[in-house]
Amino acid sequence: MRRPLVRDAGESIRRLPCVSAESAMARAFPAALVWLLLSGLFSSVSSAQGRTEPRRPYPVGSDITFEWTYSCPNGTRCSFSCPGAGGASHVTQLTVYLGKMRVGSDNAPLALFYEFSTVEIPRGNGFIIDNGLGRLACQVNGMMLNYSGPPKSAHRD
Repeated sequence: MRRPLVRDAGESIRRLPCVSAESAMARAFPAALVWLLLSGLFSSVSSAQGRTEPRRPYPVGSDITFEWTYSCPNGTRCSFSCPGAGGASHVTQLTVYLGKMRVGSDNAPLALFYEFSTVEIPRGNGFIIDNGLGRLACQVNGMMLNYSGPPKSAHRD
C-alpha cells in the first residue's frame, strides 16, 4: 500500500504515515470493550433500582397461608433438609412458605416453597408439591425461629 503525498507549508513533499485498518481496529477494540462492559453494568444497576417488590419464591397466584422465618448469624452449625426437595448446610437465613399452588383451573395442590442463604450461596430456593401420597416436611437444625404466622405483606398476592 502506497502512502499519499502531501505538501506542507514549506512546499516540501513528504509521505503521510499509513494506518492499516487492522491496526486502527486493534486500538479501538479495548475502548469498545470497556464501553460495553460499563454500559452493561450501569443498565443492570438501573434495572435493579426500578424493582419495588422483592421476587417471590413461589408462582404468582399461589395461595400462601403460612410463613416461617429462621436465622443463624454465623451460619457455621445451621442447616435444613426438606426430604424430596433438598436442603443446605452453613445456612444464614431460611424462609419457608406453606400454601396451595394453582396448577390448572380445578387443581390446587398443597405446596411448600423455601428460600435460603448460606455462607457460600447468597440466594437459593426450592419447593415441594404434595402429590397426595406423602407428607410435606422440613427439618431445621441450629437456627432461631424469628417469625411464624400468616405471610408477611411483602409476599402476599
